[in-house]
Amino acid sequence: MERTAVGVLFHSDMSKEVGTRHIPMGARDATGGYDPSGIDLEAWTILEAQLEATIPNYDRVNKLMTFGQDKRWRRNVRNHATPGMKVLEVGCGPGSFAEDLVGLDVTCLDPSLEMLKVAKKRVDAARASRGEEPAVYVEAIAESIPLEDNTFDMVFCLFSFRDFQDKRKGLEEIYRVLKPGGQLVICDAGKANWFHGLAGRIWMATAVQVLARIVTKDKNHPWKGLANTYSHYGTNGYYRTMIKDVGYQEVQGRLLWPFAMASRFRGTKPEQ
Repeated sequence: MERTAVGVLFHSDMSKEVGTRHIPMGARDATGGYDPSGIDLEAWTILEAQLEATIPNYDRVNKLMTFGQDKRWRRNVRNHATPGMKVLEVGCGPGSFAEDLVGLDVTCLDPSLEMLKVAKKRVDAARASRGEEPAVYVEAIAESIPLEDNTFDMVFCLFSFRDFQDKRKGLEEIYRVLKPGGQLVICDAGKANWFHGLAGRIWMATAVQVLARIVTKDKNHPWKGLANTYSHYGTNGYYRTMIKDVGYQEVQGRLLWPFAMASRFRGTKPEQ
């Protein structure tokens, strides 16, 4: 455990498997023809390395591949919080979302130390410009959050949920750290059904690959591998059911328009 000027940076043991089910990304379950239950440890480790490799071009490629809608989606999710809330972002990446969390007590969690280094510089600079205290940074996986029960008013996941090694276990951990009455808000890839998912896979396999290659000037760019996480991602209905099964109430999950490229899920931890 390493103490920093902004809080506690936890180092989790990445050599351990988490959760109860670990199905290789090549396997597919009976939910729309995909495996939405999890990623095996070897594939997940490779995925994390690919995510780190996206850092220099993360924002540029995301903006192009979503027609600039990524900024709108972040605003949509951010507007769920009200000033003074204690919030956690699970899978903060390089800080693209957290830097604009204004008037909030912010904790950023990510399994990648490299991502956290970039996020810390970016997010704390934005907060300092507004006269706010630095955020807290935690190096950990979603399935094993080293934070106390009933801590946060709101937990956000911005395009990180589909990268969880075990999605159900991650949802359970988030449920644990939410305060009673607290809310989870997820924004991730949109997949209403099998046909909609087919369109998404075609987009990921063609236009996104071309855009990433132009931006990175590298035919072996990391977005090649990341497209697999969409191919093996479940439908909106599947995840609504999973969120409910974990214990969340008032669960919603819908596509975000105009392009229906992303979905937003919400769920509330019951009052005790």
